[in-house]
Amino acid sequence: MTGQRSQAGGAGRDQGQRSRAGGADRHCRHRLPALRAQIAGNPRSSPAVTAGAGRGQHRPGLGGHRGRSGACAAPGPGRAAPQQHRGSGAGAARGSGAAFPGSGRDPRSPRYRRHRRCPRSSPMAAQEPPRPPPGAAEPAEPEPGGRYEAVVPHWFYCKVTDTRERWVPFSAQDSERLEEAHGAGKAQDDVVVPTSGGRYDVHLRARRRVAVYWEEEATEVRRCTWFYKGDKDNKFIPYSESFSEELEEAYMIAVTLGEWKKKLESPNREVIILHNPKLMVHYHPVASSDDWVSTPTEQGRPRTVKRGVENIAVEIPNGEPLQIDHLVFVVHGIGPACDIRFRSIVQCVNDFRNVSLSMLQAHFKKAQEQQQVGRVEFLPVNWHSSLHSTGVDVDLERITLPSINRLRHFINDTILDVFFYNSSTYCQTIVDTVASEMNRLHQLFLQRNPQFKGGVSIAGHSLGSLILFDLLTNQKADPEEDEHCAQVSRTTSSMGGIEEVKEILKKLELPEYCDVFEKEKMDRQALFLCTEKNLKEMGIPLGPRMKILHYISSKRETKDQSSAAPGHSERGAEPGSLSQHGDSSEDVRNCQYRDVGLGQVSANYPQLNYKPSIFFAFGSPIGMFLTVRGVKRIDPNYSLPTCKGFFNIFHPFDPVAYRIEPMIVPELEFEPMLLPHHKGRKRMHLELKEGLTRMSVDLKNNLLGSLRVAWQSFTRAPVPALEAGSTEAEAETEAGTEKQPDTKPEEPPAAVKEETPPINVGRLNGGNRIDYVLQEKPIESFNEYLFALQGHLCYWESEDTVLLVLKEIYQTQGITLDQPLPGSQ
Repeated sequence: MTGQRSQAGGAGRDQGQRSRAGGADRHCRHRLPALRAQIAGNPRSSPAVTAGAGRGQHRPGLGGHRGRSGACAAPGPGRAAPQQHRGSGAGAARGSGAAFPGSGRDPRSPRYRRHRRCPRSSPMAAQEPPRPPPGAAEPAEPEPGGRYEAVVPHWFYCKVTDTRERWVPFSAQDSERLEEAHGAGKAQDDVVVPTSGGRYDVHLRARRRVAVYWEEEATEVRRCTWFYKGDKDNKFIPYSESFSEELEEAYMIAVTLGEWKKKLESPNREVIILHNPKLMVHYHPVASSDDWVSTPTEQGRPRTVKRGVENIAVEIPNGEPLQIDHLVFVVHGIGPACDIRFRSIVQCVNDFRNVSLSMLQAHFKKAQEQQQVGRVEFLPVNWHSSLHSTGVDVDLERITLPSINRLRHFINDTILDVFFYNSSTYCQTIVDTVASEMNRLHQLFLQRNPQFKGGVSIAGHSLGSLILFDLLTNQKADPEEDEHCAQVSRTTSSMGGIEEVKEILKKLELPEYCDVFEKEKMDRQALFLCTEKNLKEMGIPLGPRMKILHYISSKRETKDQSSAAPGHSERGAEPGSLSQHGDSSEDVRNCQYRDVGLGQVSANYPQLNYKPSIFFAFGSPIGMFLTVRGVKRIDPNYSLPTCKGFFNIFHPFDPVAYRIEPMIVPELEFEPMLLPHHKGRKRMHLELKEGLTRMSVDLKNNLLGSLRVAWQSFTRAPVPALEAGSTEAEAETEAGTEKQPDTKPEEPPAAVKEETPPINVGRLNGGNRIDYVLQEKPIESFNEYLFALQGHLCYWESEDTVLLVLKEIYQTQGITLDQPLPGSQ
């Protein structure tokens, strides 16, 4: 009877235990749809289940499960103490078995309960959380496990470089925009979201990232929540979106129910084990020798698994400013590669743009705080692919020798571009491609940015700068601007011509007649049209009159001989002079265009749909090509028809770069403007070099002066009786000779002088300086030849170059640097 009562009591207790466990099981089953919906939906817009366990704040729930004997480890957090609730462990186990997919074990079976009664000891047992205090209050409806917070996704795109895939995060601004479009249910339609400052579009449904302004292979886009560490570069790689949802669901159940050490199999038959919120590993599949056993094992090197982008080491940019103040088109030089790392023009311009954003934050901070400055957009212009798609490569391949194949292929692909540009057939292809591409990019940019009100500038590197220069010299100004330019040209030419006539009179040793010519408003052009009768009417005597007429006739004979030579234009050997044409301003402007365009290949230069504000030339051979074409001098009054600014920027060791200013002012010798360092001072090795130069000059002069005095004292014969006057005269002469070497070399050389007097370099850059030289780096100063090639390809990542471009662009809008750099204009 007692045994029957005990069996009945045991059955009652077992039934009560199963009823309580069933209640917990039903509670977990009731919450799972809401949790799954939270994973699939937007975690920000969906109601959170609970808060406090996400992002590394999870309550692990890692502990043993209490069996009937109570001999196992203590329960994890969120479970009832053994003295208070005996059925919670079984109920939680039932809930876990019912809810976790793919476990393959029924938690309600007696075998599973016996197996879970005393789990095996594992290395994770040392990381079990402390037991809850015995007097903890029992909640009204007990929680089976810890609290769960949904993961915050971040969007990535796959970047392929040299057949290697690399997942790059979108900026925080772009990721939020993509997540908003995804959470709004727009994924059903083909919604396009602009990213990366509007240069790339993301097709949300197809998960593809497409370039807008240039041709580029579309890349994959993912909404990433779970990551694993790669084998080669130790960078985290995101799981696919579908498998990330499975991982998140398993993680949610493990956190909610407190059931860890669960295995999950990926589509590639790789095993992921969730030990606890801090430790999750990924195992490679290992092939078994037994064909019947195809279950992946946990052997092999484990890889770390992370949940959420905040738990992986990746730099997420904030994003680019939405406001675009200026647009710059960048044209590349010879060959498909633009730098020492053989990168394309798109990648190099991306670096240039990134450097400009950092320079804006460093030197235009006040204007950014006042929302006066946004950013400058740089867009690449590619003409090389269009040129080599004409079939010329096939023709070259037939005539190329088989030896040194790589070198010959490199020459055909790069250096021959210079010869292509000097060919009338392919020059037309190049200029048409550059002009049409810039017009297309400009129109497309305005369509995508209808609020844009800024200006447009152009920049060219190496041969690209020469292409742009030829295009700009053949642009046609508007009639209104033509009239204005004519008036300005008349004024400036007359003023400059009067000064030129004064120089001629001084050369002829007739400076006393300068006032007479100035009173008659005689410029150089009018002087060469004068006859003897005109000079006699002006009151010039016979002798000076004959000198002037002889000078005019000699200049005419020189020009007649040079114009009769083959290969020269009718302007003769001095293309910059304006003496052989009529006095109308139209003829003056036309001959100016012919001067600079002298020797150009016969081509029909297209017109641009806009007027560039500034033209920047990086490492430019414009000066060399103009000289080879026969242009010895550029008229100081000449300016580009539609572009008012021109800057020639070069590295001191660049073997391709040439100057422009000596062609405008050939009679003066002066150094180019030293480009100030972006941190506001000269490089230390340059300052040290200047200091050593000054010191060596002083020492040399002092030493030479001392040696000269000593030599004179030894070689001079002693004269005992000299008059006082002669002695004083000798002393004065000796003092004068001693002072000569001391006073003259005190002036530092031209390269050392920081402040140079203003030099008039003509109107090509609005009266401002044109040539700007970069400061070489300390390591580059050891050997110029080693860094010659690097000097030609350094402009894309040069902060000094970028800062000059930004300074000149924003100066047209009345915005200056926070602190003016020393040595800048």
